[in-house]
Amino acid sequence: MDSRTNGWTLGDLAALIGGRLDGPHEFWVRRPVRADSIDPEGIAFAERQEFADRATGVGALVVSEGVNVMGKPAIRVENPRLAFGKILHLAQRPIPIMEGIHPAAQIDSRAWIDRTASIGPFVVVEQGARVGPRVKVHAGVYIGEACEIGEGTTIYPGAVLVQDVRVGARCVLHSNCVLGADGFGFLWDGKARVKIPQVGGILLGDDVEVGAGTCIDRSTCGETVIQSGTKLDNMVQIGHNCTIGEAGVIAAHTSVAGSVKIGDRVVIGGQSAIAGHLSVGDDIALGGRTGVMQDVELPGEYFGTPAQPVRESLRQMLALRELPALLKRVKSLEAKVAQLEGKD
Repeated sequence: MDSRTNGWTLGDLAALIGGRLDGPHEFWVRRPVRADSIDPEGIAFAERQEFADRATGVGALVVSEGVNVMGKPAIRVENPRLAFGKILHLAQRPIPIMEGIHPAAQIDSRAWIDRTASIGPFVVVEQGARVGPRVKVHAGVYIGEACEIGEGTTIYPGAVLVQDVRVGARCVLHSNCVLGADGFGFLWDGKARVKIPQVGGILLGDDVEVGAGTCIDRSTCGETVIQSGTKLDNMVQIGHNCTIGEAGVIAAHTSVAGSVKIGDRVVIGGQSAIAGHLSVGDDIALGGRTGVMQDVELPGEYFGTPAQPVRESLRQMLALRELPALLKRVKSLEAKVAQLEGKD
């Protein structure tokens, strides 16, 4: 891993992440690494003893108080995973971007760009668009007509905002995401599929993150809404007229059909699907590959297709595994019954 950081002394790093030093203050680490790495200048985290036992090739560890590091330099914290996340933030390298507007950008004269924004090469900003303070727009981004980008938002190379997309503050839009393409609206007129115009927009709240290759469709009318704090993984599809609540997480390859309403703090595992016009309530977790085919309103964990409470779904899965043996028993019993009937 090429972190390109100068590194830290273990004592300074402990102070930065709020941990207790267990080892020499001046021990030097240069980069965060995986626990199974061979890197004497790397630091890894181990949530449990079994992981610490395997981390023989790293220079130092981030662990909880009860973990035995067998003399290895360490920082002890209450939550090693969270603390390691802070180290990752320290090691993160931002993609380079020049201040101001790059001469190779194409800015419509009727667009407004805050003087503190950074606009990279080959960016296109159309008429009526507004780019707010400290926004970073990287190379090759398209910002369409009447789009608005809130303060401190970062848009990575190749993202597309088609039209009428409003993005809140401190959002992150990753490469090749598409916001504002037409919703999937067609009607059968008896002879052909007739396209229904999609004339609405998209509204993203503050601190929303949209993964690479993710698509959020514009609404038929009104707005498709992603509320503040929600995070979408790579290659997620959000259909037109959806409303997704605050502080949710949606993992990769999930598809949400049109006009779905999802509540606050919802967690959706990868490759899940939600049929159109349904509702998923607050504080619900859907396991990976869950298929929602009717409203799910009560808080809790759900799994399977159709979505069911996770314990019930797992019991059914276990029962299916026993089905071949059960069929053999039934056939055996049928043969015995037939034999007995023959004797009678």
